[in-house]
Amino acid sequence: MLTGMTKNDKPVLIYDLDKSALLEWVLAAGQPKYRAGQIWQGLYQNLWDSAEEFTVLPKPLREKLAEDFTFSALQPGRILNSADQETTKTLFWLPDQKAIEAVLMRYDRRRTLCISSQAGCAMGCVFCATGQMGFKRNLSSGEIVEQVLYYARMLRDEGLDVTNVVLMGMGEPFHNYANVMAAIDRLNDPEGFNMGARRFTISTVGLVPMIRKFAAEKRQVNLAISLHAAEDERRSALMPVNRKYPIDELIQACREYVEITGRRVTFEWALIAGENDTIDEARRLAALLKGLLCHVNLIPLNPTQKYAGQGSPRERVEAFAGVLERAGIPATIRMRRGMDIQAGCGQLATEAGG
Repeated sequence: MLTGMTKNDKPVLIYDLDKSALLEWVLAAGQPKYRAGQIWQGLYQNLWDSAEEFTVLPKPLREKLAEDFTFSALQPGRILNSADQETTKTLFWLPDQKAIEAVLMRYDRRRTLCISSQAGCAMGCVFCATGQMGFKRNLSSGEIVEQVLYYARMLRDEGLDVTNVVLMGMGEPFHNYANVMAAIDRLNDPEGFNMGARRFTISTVGLVPMIRKFAAEKRQVNLAISLHAAEDERRSALMPVNRKYPIDELIQACREYVEITGRRVTFEWALIAGENDTIDEARRLAALLKGLLCHVNLIPLNPTQKYAGQGSPRERVEAFAGVLERAGIPATIRMRRGMDIQAGCGQLATEAGG
């Protein structure tokens, strides 16, 4: 695996290495063990992104680092800033010319990143631009990590840090489970980037076996479920995955998750005018979630070119939230961010043809 540290005659992305693989490379290069720690800190604490910056290393080792590794798999394409300067969206090109995107959102004292786990998505949710483009490929753990480090460098120049990371961008994180968890573990490492596990949120359309696997690992990472409908016929029309994992099975898995971990589940609900924003639907949702440790995020739909639905008006959003709150279901109305720069996941990449 580590021989020459090349893959298909190309340098390996250094962010694809965990600590043990990096140590193996250092030892194979005839270097003392502590050099691995210096490289790790350089990558994740100092945010160095070229071998030349590692001046703590002897020159021959820096040269080998440059020969064996690349420090960038993502090439920024279009970078868009919202008019209020609170949202920045970046289109990245991968080495195989697939496109992904990541978003920085500034909320008061938080700087939240919405990052991608796949190029495209196989889940086919009809209202989602990423779902409309189909599945291209999984991202490697390093390609996931690099999105975070890209924005971490940008914020560092402002004297700021990343505070939260949500895997709600392009792709279904639980469809790329191993790479997503490896990326989180790398960013969570206290000797490196040191981002607490509770500052990560994974959003899934509801892959029940993976929810159960995630629960069994008892991680401190937050879990969010894209729900969007409270009865099977409507949800299956919006989200084809519901035909395989219907609502009752999904909610049972969520109840098991809470029982095993003691952690709250967040349900995401994109409000579509005239589709899932009625008082009756709110009552169905309240009944469905009764007794479950959870929170509901309500956000008017970000429109996409290939879906005719529109976001619900404010008064319907507030009425929907009111039903939930009166039923004892905590709910928060989220602002739509970056509407003027197509900040909904997949919109920019779809436009770029990636």
